[in-house]
Amino acid sequence: MTWQPSTPSPAQREPRPVAASLGRVSERLGLGRPTTLGAVFARWEELVGPDVAAHATPRTLRDGVLTVVVDHPAWASSLRLLAADVLGRVSEAGGEPVGELVVRVAGERPRRGR
Repeated sequence: MTWQPSTPSPAQREPRPVAASLGRVSERLGLGRPTTLGAVFARWEELVGPDVAAHATPRTLRDGVLTVVVDHPAWASSLRLLAADVLGRVSEAGGEPVGELVVRVAGERPRRGR
C-alpha cells in the first residue's frame, strides 16, 4: 500500500484569513487566543509600566498561566507582589482570563513540578 495525500474539499482550498488559522492552532497548543497573546506581548510595557518592563519580559501564555522572566531576584519578589494587578490588567487587555503568574529569574532552572 502506498501513501496517498488526502484531497481537500473545495471549502478547504479557499483562501481564509490567517487569524482564523492562528486561533485553531493556538487552541490546539493550549495557548491563549491570538488577541490575548498580542495584547500581552505587544503591550507589555503599557500593562506593567516602564520600570517593571525594563526588568521583566513575558515568555509564555499557556492554559491561563503567564510566565515572566526577570533579570534579578528582587524583581521576581516585586512582580509576585503585583501578581493580582498584573493578571487583572492582562485579562482585561486580552479579553480572556489569565489566572496564574509564574515568575522566573533569568538563568535559574525551573523547579520540578512546574
